[in-house]
Amino acid sequence: MEYLLLADRRDAIIVVARWYYEEWGRDIPDNSAEKCAEWLAPQVDRARVPLHFIAVDGPTVLGTATLKIREMEQFPEREHWLGGVFVPPEFRGRGIAAGLSTHVLEVAPSYGVEELYLQTDRLDGGLYAGVGFRALERVRSEGHDVLVMSKTVSAHKA
Repeated sequence: MEYLLLADRRDAIIVVARWYYEEWGRDIPDNSAEKCAEWLAPQVDRARVPLHFIAVDGPTVLGTATLKIREMEQFPEREHWLGGVFVPPEFRGRGIAAGLSTHVLEVAPSYGVEELYLQTDRLDGGLYAGVGFRALERVRSEGHDVLVMSKTVSAHKA
């Protein structure tokens, strides 16, 4: 398994867009996987945040994660976020989400990131606690209780 920028496998944009639609976009009126792909494609970049990463095994895309800017409007002072972490059910249980999260942590300093935040509906921190994120606070977001977590990333890693 290796980790790539989605920009290096643009053919996988539709795969990631389908996942986003199925997991988070179905309830948005008039939305579709194709509209998610249209939204995602212009964001796919190699040099600046947001950065979309994928885990691949040969031609197979196994999961995705994104280094984002200001994911939660209620925390405008918290700049960089890990989000969009998704692994389809048939690939779960293999450490792919943890691997993607760790990869983002490792490359984040090279993009000027010092602190990385995330939100999860796993109120115990789930896999993110296992890769070193610490709980900051439990908040209500879009009608759900979520745990906001953070991790300081070393400026010496790249």
